[in-house]
Amino acid sequence: MKQSITKWLTLAIFLLSLTPGWAQTTLQKASPTSKPLPGPDEQFGKLFETVQLKSVFPDSKTFADCTPKFPVATILANYETARQRSDFNLNTFVMQHFALPIKPASGYTSQAGQSAQQHLVDLWPILTRPATAHAKADAPTGSLIPLPNPYVVPGGRFGEIYYWDSYFTMQGLKASGKTPLIRNMVDNFAYLIRTFGFIPNGNRTYFLGRSQPPFFSLMVNLLTEVQGRRVLLTYLPQLQQEYDFWMDGKDQLTAQQPTHRRVVRLAENVYLNRYYDDKQTPRPESYREDVLLARRAKDPQRLYQHIRAGAESGWDFSSRWFRDGKNLKTIHTMDFIPVDLNALLVNLEQTLADGYRLKGDQVQSKTYAKLAQQRRDALLRYCWNAKRAFFFDYDFVAKKPSAVYSLAAVYPLFSRIATASQAVAVARKLEESFLKPGGLTTTLVRTGEQWDAPNGWAPLQWLAIQGLRNYNQIPLATKVKTNWVNENLRVYKASGKMVEKYDVVNTAAAKGGEYPNQDGFGWTNGVLLKLLTER
Repeated sequence: MKQSITKWLTLAIFLLSLTPGWAQTTLQKASPTSKPLPGPDEQFGKLFETVQLKSVFPDSKTFADCTPKFPVATILANYETARQRSDFNLNTFVMQHFALPIKPASGYTSQAGQSAQQHLVDLWPILTRPATAHAKADAPTGSLIPLPNPYVVPGGRFGEIYYWDSYFTMQGLKASGKTPLIRNMVDNFAYLIRTFGFIPNGNRTYFLGRSQPPFFSLMVNLLTEVQGRRVLLTYLPQLQQEYDFWMDGKDQLTAQQPTHRRVVRLAENVYLNRYYDDKQTPRPESYREDVLLARRAKDPQRLYQHIRAGAESGWDFSSRWFRDGKNLKTIHTMDFIPVDLNALLVNLEQTLADGYRLKGDQVQSKTYAKLAQQRRDALLRYCWNAKRAFFFDYDFVAKKPSAVYSLAAVYPLFSRIATASQAVAVARKLEESFLKPGGLTTTLVRTGEQWDAPNGWAPLQWLAIQGLRNYNQIPLATKVKTNWVNENLRVYKASGKMVEKYDVVNTAAAKGGEYPNQDGFGWTNGVLLKLLTER
C-alpha cells in the first residue's frame, strides 16, 4: 500500500511540474519510476512530423533542438488556424514560433601560428556549457535536460552532453589539469542516473529511450586516478543503479523467453547484454531519414527499434549491424551480443566488486567479482573466433558470429580480458588489415556509413592504443599513435580545426553518415591532447 501511494505521489509531482514547453523544469523531483519526459515529437505530434518530412531544416536535429517561443498548446492552436489559410507558409510559421539552437564552436578557428596543443586548451571554454538553471513554471523550454554542473559538449551540431564521448573528452581534461570539470561531469552523470535510473544517450528528452556504451565506471576510475581510490564510494550507488539498468529483467529469463530489454540468456547461468531502445518510433533527431528508410519495411516499428539500438551503440551506423553487411535497411542490432558492450560491463562488474570491498561488504564484492569472471568467460566463448583469430559480435538469433571485422575487437584488450595469445592474434590482424596512413580504419568494408571504412575515430584509436599497450604490443601501439596524431595535425594545419572523424585511408575529409563531418570536437580534442602530452 505504501509503495502504491509513493508511486501515485511521484506521478502527481510529475504531472504538476510539467511546463507548457517540451521538458520538465523540476527534474530534481523526478525519479526513475516516474513517467519519462515527452520528447518534441510527442509534444508537437503532426506539426513535428510535417516540419521534418517537408525538410524545413536540412538537418532533422535542428528542429528537435529548437526552443518554442510560446506554450505548446498555443503553438498547436496557432498551427491549426494558420494552416487553413491559403497563404500559409510552414517555414515562416516555424521561425515565428521557435528559436533556433546555437551551434557550439561552429566557425571557431585557431589563431594564426597557434600550436595544435594550445588550440585544444583554448577550445575547452568554447565547448563548456554552464550549469543549466531550471526554467520558471510558465516559461517554454526546449528538449535540453538541465544539468546541475558545467559540462563539455562535442561541438558542431551537438549542443548537449553525450555519454560515451565524455570519457574521451575527460582524457584531455585530465591532461589539461582540469580535475574540477571532470568531477562536474561525473557528478552530472550521477545526477542523470539518480533522476532517470540510467544515463541517456545525451541530455535531451528525445534520448530517454536509450543509453550509450556504459563508460561511467571508467569515468569514475579516471577520477580516482587524481582524487584517490575511495572516490569509488561516492559513486557506488549510481554504479549499482547503472548495472541494474543494463541487467533489468535478468531474473525472469528462461529458455523459452531468453531476452528482456538489454539482457540475453544464452544458456543456463550464462547472461550477456545487447544494445536496445524502449521506443519503436523514428528518432526525432533523424526523423525524416528514419521514415524514408522504413517506407518499404515489412515491420517499420521493429526497424525503428533496431535503428535506435544502433544509435545506443554509438556506432550509428555500421556494417556491424547489417544482415547483408552492406545496407542500413537490413539493420538488426538487437540480435547481436556486442563485444564492446560486454567488455565494458566486465569493467563495471569489477568496479562494483572493488567498490563494495572498499565499503567493507565482502559478500557483494565477491558476488560481483564472480559475475565479472562469468561474463569474461562467456564473452571469450561466444565472441572469440579461433578459426579467424579475432573477436566478433555474436548473433544470438542465428547462433553464429558476425562476419564483420571491426575495431570493437580491441575492447577485450583494453579491458584486459583477452588471453595473451588472443591479444597477439588481434594485434596481427590490426597491423595487416586495419592500420592505414592516418590510423586504424573502423571496419574493412565501405558502405557509405560513417562507422565503416575508410573512417577512423578518436575513441577507437585510444582504446586500441591502450589495449595494445596492455599486452606489450608497444611497436604497433606507437605506430597507431603516430599515424593518428600526424593525421590530426595535418588536418589542423590545413583547416585550423579538429573534426569529428577522419578518412584514415586517403587522408582526406571524412564522409558518410546522416550529417556532414562536424568540427569542435570533444573526443578528438581529448584523445589528441592526451597523446600529445604523454611522456
